[in-house]
Amino acid sequence: MKKTISGITVECVKGDIASQADITAVVNAANAQLMMGGGVAGAIHRAAGPRLEEECRPLAPIKPGEAVITGGHNLPNRYVIHCLGPIYGVNKPEDELLAKCYRNALRLAERYGIDSIAFPAISTGAFGYPVKEAAEVAFRTIIEMIPKLKHVKRIRFVLYSDRDFGIHKETLSRILSQGH
Repeated sequence: MKKTISGITVECVKGDIASQADITAVVNAANAQLMMGGGVAGAIHRAAGPRLEEECRPLAPIKPGEAVITGGHNLPNRYVIHCLGPIYGVNKPEDELLAKCYRNALRLAERYGIDSIAFPAISTGAFGYPVKEAAEVAFRTIIEMIPKLKHVKRIRFVLYSDRDFGIHKETLSRILSQGH
């Protein structure tokens, strides 16, 4: 599913975040120590190889809502932007911290002249954020950021499960039909 807003394509695809060869930067749903974990962090670190963990070590720890950037190493992407999402029910206010992840990732993309970025559903795995609410925060934040973007021309959401893909597609359609 693809929509173009002010010249920027926002799309949802089902797939593996570590296999987005046509994207300049992928976003890692990182842990505070920026080390290999489960889910997205595990997939990205396994595909990128051990040099990614070495590059991450001096950048850690990060706080919920923060983002840092590294090279892509063995990934097909030039960069990895690591965001620490909030743990649902623990880090408050969850919605503001999650929105900060997307905002900070897009700000880093702009600073580095990145033209395309792929996001996972940050905080929805082990951190327990309900997928529907997380998708709502993600898309509203991205739409609010679009007028400020000069370099980023494509924003892709990569969802691993059919359920998450369906929820994101429906949420994006609904938000756009409401005129944001």
